[in-house]
Amino acid sequence: MKPVQFLIEWFKHFAYESQRLFIFSGRMVASLYGRPFYVSETFEQMYLIGVGSLFLVVLTGISAGQGMALQFSNELADFGSKNYLGRIMAIAIIRELGPVLTGVMVAARVASGITAEIGSMKSSKQLDAMVAFGIDPIKKLAAPRLIALIVMVPVLTIVCDVIAIVGGWMIAIFISHITSLTYWTAVIDRLNFGNLFIGIAKPFVFAFVIGFISCYKGFTAEGGTKGVGRATTESVVIASITILIANFIVTKVVYSFLRGYF
Repeated sequence: MKPVQFLIEWFKHFAYESQRLFIFSGRMVASLYGRPFYVSETFEQMYLIGVGSLFLVVLTGISAGQGMALQFSNELADFGSKNYLGRIMAIAIIRELGPVLTGVMVAARVASGITAEIGSMKSSKQLDAMVAFGIDPIKKLAAPRLIALIVMVPVLTIVCDVIAIVGGWMIAIFISHITSLTYWTAVIDRLNFGNLFIGIAKPFVFAFVIGFISCYKGFTAEGGTKGVGRATTESVVIASITILIANFIVTKVVYSFLRGYF
């Protein structure tokens, strides 16, 4: 009975936490409307999230793009179809690789920082002090971070897409011996509405996922510094897994409604 009891307790805990996260997410979205607007904090978070993650995203994009192009070119060479490398790179990167890699990298770097910062403020009673002074902690802390994520995650995804495709172009030129005209013509051919839409829709969903989970874990962290460390770890793990799940759901939904645009 112990395994069954464990599963029952785990399911109850999961349902309870999911309910709390849903309610907290609703409060975060509601906090985006109405005064006061913390503009300086929002721009500060945009800088920390966007510029701070830029090098990581560029390094990830160039490495992943070159690695993928090298693998694809070797496989396509067996069929005499190396000219399709640009087409495959555009589809794979814009639809899947770019958004997912960017989302996971930003979750690893940003979600941990947000959870640790807010959790430390809660541990040191700073959130209680804000409430005592009539300041809504969610509007002051969570809303600027959510707005910054909504703006910067799509921008970072576009940067990752471009860098990854350029990395594939370098492999095409110097290793696969494909002309630039052939490669870029194939890439541009796949820049249709469907591919671009799904490539931009996913980062917006991932931004909400990172913002909701990281802020929720920060506001609910308990147990002092040890609890903050545990919440930080859980924030990164849960956000990364949720991004992968959301990636599949968004892909399925978009394909169902925009099948003729791909």
